[in-house]
Amino acid sequence: MTDNIILETRDLTKHYGGVHALEGANFKLRDGEHIAIMGDNGAGKSTFVRQITGVEQRTRGDIIFGGKPVHFAGPLDAREAGIETVFQTLALADDLDVPDNLFLGREITKWNFLGPFRLLDYRAMREATLAGLEKTAVKIPNIRNAIRNMSGGQRQCVAIARTATFHSKLTIMDEPTAALGVQETAQVENIIRTLKEAGEPLILVSHNMRQVFDLVDRVVVFRRGRICADLDITKGDITGEDVVGYITGAKTQEGYEDAA
Repeated sequence: MTDNIILETRDLTKHYGGVHALEGANFKLRDGEHIAIMGDNGAGKSTFVRQITGVEQRTRGDIIFGGKPVHFAGPLDAREAGIETVFQTLALADDLDVPDNLFLGREITKWNFLGPFRLLDYRAMREATLAGLEKTAVKIPNIRNAIRNMSGGQRQCVAIARTATFHSKLTIMDEPTAALGVQETAQVENIIRTLKEAGEPLILVSHNMRQVFDLVDRVVVFRRGRICADLDITKGDITGEDVVGYITGAKTQEGYEDAA
């Protein structure tokens, strides 16, 4: 695994008035590494993701992405920088087909000599969509089918395929299988493995302990708005019970005692 740091946060903090939702988060993700973020409800996981993706503005702290300090004004800035996020809500347009959803807001146009008017290049978008689906091993029988006619698993896979279509530098998935069945969950997990084989870094927010231990290299635990543990699970000496201990505060890791 490379030592190149693709994402780093220093003292990342978010206050909502008197509520300290996130406090002093120091975090590093190396290129090609897959990290799971775990914690109880309200522990600060989603707040952390919202800060690094520009959904919300941080109270203080620094975000370094690709070796450079960044300050995203919104999610579009983060996407343009190379951070693709799959939120639980998916943010898909039900009445549009797969290519239209993948290129929503980033449409490919042609005939630019028409001045302010542009024609959409549907052929180019379809070809790019098929390439993105192939890269992630996503199988959609008919990409011209409207999103509303697809299963939950297919919809989730379409959202994930956007990350491959636009050659993201970092993929973030927030509980991608929370509402899926066993077969659909397996399909999403296979996509995550495909991204790992391609050497693409990923942050996975998940409550599924089995899934986390199957898919990632490290587990970063949040508790009461702070990072309370950073665990390398590739060595085999960390168990699910250990992770639960850090989540509940029954265990502490050196250097993180003040988070308990």
